[in-house]
Amino acid sequence: MTSTEIKDMEQVVVVGSGPAGYTAALYTSRADLEPLVVEGFAWGGLLQQTTDVENYPGYPEGVLGPQMMQDFRDQAERFGTRFLTDDATRIDLADEPGGIHVVHVGDRQIRARAVILAMGAEPKKLGVPGEEELAARGVSYCATCDAAFFRGAETIVVGGGDTAMEDATFLSKFAEKVTIVHRRNQFRASAIMLQRAKDADNIELLTPYVVDRFEPGGNGSLSKAALRNVDDDSLKEVSITGAFVAIGHRPNSQLVEGQLEMDPNGYVEVVGRTTKTARPGVFAAGDLTDHVYRQAVTAAGTGCMAALDAEAYLRDTPVDAEAHWAGRPERVEEAAESAAS
Repeated sequence: MTSTEIKDMEQVVVVGSGPAGYTAALYTSRADLEPLVVEGFAWGGLLQQTTDVENYPGYPEGVLGPQMMQDFRDQAERFGTRFLTDDATRIDLADEPGGIHVVHVGDRQIRARAVILAMGAEPKKLGVPGEEELAARGVSYCATCDAAFFRGAETIVVGGGDTAMEDATFLSKFAEKVTIVHRRNQFRASAIMLQRAKDADNIELLTPYVVDRFEPGGNGSLSKAALRNVDDDSLKEVSITGAFVAIGHRPNSQLVEGQLEMDPNGYVEVVGRTTKTARPGVFAAGDLTDHVYRQAVTAAGTGCMAALDAEAYLRDTPVDAEAHWAGRPERVEEAAESAAS
């Protein structure tokens, strides 16, 4: 079987990749479910855009994000995972136990008994000059991930909510100075989170400013940010080597919008401490469901949970022959004869 051969009926299809998708694939493949991963053209998720990863267990010397994702992928492939390096364009979810879900990839229709959703989330970006070019070269979207790289540095955090305050407070343990840049004089953050930031000796609040552009230095990394005053359009330049954008995340849940329960921000909701969604046989993992932690290790953990939940579902849910072989009556008869014997 080639890596992209698709069966008439898949036991498990994983939509998405990254730590959650690849871990789900690893566990389902080791359970002999032969999963198919629709991993997307941008396979590997956000870690493909990351340089050094120093906080993932098992890599004592650290690892480059793309290399870690290649390791995850290789391990899943070793146990029989198949990969379709393409983007899902539509997902039709069945609403009854034993029903068949259909994942559309261009003109292909992939039918599956169980689907694990691991499409992740994208950080909201400022959309200013220099942001894309300096991503992972001073511009970051995760203080928990990258703060330790900015010991003794001059940094800014862009945002005005709880995430921005939390990022700034965490970053202040490493950086020499942290400036919180916010477009309004009032902050959306809770009073306690705002007060924690104000109490830190090396955190400064700068309002009402927005980032106008980021600029590189001679080494190609971030060295300066131009900040624009919202009231009078005046510019203020600050010398920095780190900028943390903390204006929120956008879950990649568009493909299942209207089919699954979501919170007001579009994160897929799951049942209790499981990865089960409102549709039988549909499981969700990783940053698609997580607006709190958003770490590679937690995403991998929920990928494992989704695989175990899917395995239990497939074990305990009878096959609906008519749904499985719709339009192919000869296969329905074969299934009935097999069940009778």
